Amino acid sequence: MAKRAAPEVNAGSMADIAFLLLIFFLVTTTIETDSGINRKLPPIEESEEDVIIKQKNIFTVLVNGKDQLLVEDELMELKNLRKAAVEFLDNGGDGTCDYCKGKKDPSSSDNPDKAIISLKNDRETTYKTYIAVQNELVAAYNQLRDSRAQSLYGKSFAEMEANYNDVNWPGNKTKLKEQIEQIKIEYPQKLSEVQ
Repeated sequence: MAKRAAPEVNAGSMADIAFLLLIFFLVTTTIETDSGINRKLPPIEESEEDVIIKQKNIFTVLVNGKDQLLVEDELMELKNLRKAAVEFLDNGGDGTCDYCKGKKDPSSSDNPDKAIISLKNDRETTYKTYIAVQNELVAAYNQLRDSRAQSLYGKSFAEMEANYNDVNWPGNKTKLKEQIEQIKIEYPQKLSEVQ
């Protein structure tokens, strides 16, 4: 009996098919991007003199490994953090802030421009708590900016920023940008993370 030769499979188009499948998956696949915490770093200053900050202008927030908050040397619940931060930032202790609505306590922050929130956490702090604390502190700044924007321009700060970022917004973007910058100057976000 004669041996039969096995029929050959034409593999010439296999490379084309593989290439088309590769292109298909590259085009149709979506890549998720992780969004981090939005922070703008301060510019590098070349001055050699040390900046002196009064202790009363620093609002210290410590988060331990058990996710407990120690705010200004007192235990505090996360739900009360925003209110405490707003009271500190809007105090106006030295009387130079004519738009501050705080208690004008001389032992607390002098001015929103001088007030700094200092956040320190342990390595054992959970990520969930870390983000929750960050959110509350940023929400305190946003609350103050919103109330200031309402009193000056009759709309919230978030609405003003949304209008500025909207390409189809019909208003004067230059004027709106100046208004947004003015509110950011009055309530600058000074959030320091200590190692």
